[in-house]
Amino acid sequence: MSAKGGDALKSVMTTIKHTFSSKDRIDNCKALAAFLGIYLMVGYGAQFVCNFVGFLYPAYASVKAIESSQKEDDTQWLTYWVVYSFFALVEFFADIFLFWIPFYWFLKCVFLVWCMAPIASNGSQMIYHRLIKPIVLKYQNKIDDAIDKAADRLQEVFGIAKQKVGDFAEDIGRGAANDAIRKRMADVTKDE
Repeated sequence: MSAKGGDALKSVMTTIKHTFSSKDRIDNCKALAAFLGIYLMVGYGAQFVCNFVGFLYPAYASVKAIESSQKEDDTQWLTYWVVYSFFALVEFFADIFLFWIPFYWFLKCVFLVWCMAPIASNGSQMIYHRLIKPIVLKYQNKIDDAIDKAADRLQEVFGIAKQKVGDFAEDIGRGAANDAIRKRMADVTKDE
């Protein structure tokens, strides 16, 4: 690269560095948050944007947590996903009522950001420890029994299905073999 080209690149990099100082980054983040907030209140596709925000960063952070050797970040993101799943389940059944809440997608996005925020009063930690954990611990034995019964029934159903498929395949094979023998016998008698 020529000295002139190197100087131009250095000039561009310096300009970028000065343009995006930490104060500018904070201002840009505030502007983005304001735009996102307004868009979630009145924009088309707010549901997609809200779910995208609630999924994209936590999924990325979860992959990083899996790859790290620390246990704390694994627990943090597992807790987030438990709360996210619980909220999604509640939202599924309450959808007809939630539709009437003004600025619902904005409020949901604020809730999800609070649940993933790296702060002491993190939403997912509070909801998990105050709501989900006590319910699960109270009914843990009943839940485990129901899961075991469901697994037994599934094994039974799959066993029956396997037997039926095997019988069906055997019948088809037997029929095909009989057809082949009849055809061969017809060919032999025809040749004589």
